[in-house]
Amino acid sequence: MILEIFNSGPLETNAILLACEKTKKAIAIDPAYGSKDKIINKAKKLGVSIEKIYLTHSHWDHIADLAALKKELQCPVFVHKDDKENVENPGSDGLPLFFGIAGTKVDEFLEEGQTHQIGELEFTVFHTPGHCPGAVCFYFEKQELLISGDTLFKGSFGNLSFPGCDEDKMFASLKKLAKLPKQTVVIPGHGPNTTIGNEPWLENAKDYFGL
Repeated sequence: MILEIFNSGPLETNAILLACEKTKKAIAIDPAYGSKDKIINKAKKLGVSIEKIYLTHSHWDHIADLAALKKELQCPVFVHKDDKENVENPGSDGLPLFFGIAGTKVDEFLEEGQTHQIGELEFTVFHTPGHCPGAVCFYFEKQELLISGDTLFKGSFGNLSFPGCDEDKMFASLKKLAKLPKQTVVIPGHGPNTTIGNEPWLENAKDYFGL
């Protein structure tokens, strides 16, 4: 696996380039503001071909460069159906936009339990609502890797004060992630990496944080 993380935009969002080292097939995940050229240039340098764009969710800081990236690469966009509207009409989720963000067409929907291929790599989609209705995580079982978006951070979890947030669903989603192997490396949507084992509060997050 080839994995590159680009800390981008005003909220320091982690945009990701992920590729199969053998086949050189690649995907982009969460193209944040200012990440488009970084992703494309790194892909060219590594000699990999980006075939698809995946979104962990549709909040503006994760999709700001999406329309431009899709236009340049001419590849499909994948997101959960519950976040489709905000990809195509940014700001429809009720969050204020601090600058204009172009919408773009969603090509395919992500669903709980789906498996997707990137060359010889395979990952499973986990629907993890809470931070927003269509939040998902991507789990690479063989590589012991989870791309968690804004569902799970090191020592914390996604904001629950935004429109569309659901506290009960978030804690259910965190309990789901708690079942993963302890050694699973977690790459969140913001901040540093962690592991499932380093977040022992996942099973009882509501009590742990006194909520």
